[in-house]
Amino acid sequence: MAERMQAEQTTARPPEAALELALDRAAATCLRHGAQLTELRRQVLRLVLQSAQPIGAYALLDQLRGARRGAAPPTVYRALDFLLAQGLIHKVERLNAFIGCDETGHGHAHGSDHPHQFLICGQCGSTAEICDSATIAAIAAAAGRSGFVPHRTTIEVEGLCARCAEAAAPARAEAS
Repeated sequence: MAERMQAEQTTARPPEAALELALDRAAATCLRHGAQLTELRRQVLRLVLQSAQPIGAYALLDQLRGARRGAAPPTVYRALDFLLAQGLIHKVERLNAFIGCDETGHGHAHGSDHPHQFLICGQCGSTAEICDSATIAAIAAAAGRSGFVPHRTTIEVEGLCARCAEAAAPARAEAS
């Protein structure tokens, strides 16, 4: 079986047409699940997708207040909970921040528990979501050998993205 790996640097913001398409796909995903992507939820999802890096709830709240004066923390947290439950976003635990799911609207049958891994650059903060089947299989096998039944798997790896590693290479070479 060919290994499927997807990685997208979050430093590139989607163009407006691609963003609208992603939002429309998200709305269709919600409808298929018997849920509704309300205007508020759509606004929060838009902000998450537009963010160059994973974004925290209070940063979302600050941005949301530009369009909705009465926005309060519970408003944002309820919207985030909904988006997580629909599999439209992920929470990057290490950063206590949120990122759009790279697979949203691509016809994959997954919910909020679909396995994913994050590569987090400790220097610039860019975060890439990958879905590596070999990693998923290795964790499932190790858990099974221990008699453990995992319900949700999230792996977060901190290091340097390709751009930062490349920029750091000359400095490491000079130090040697």
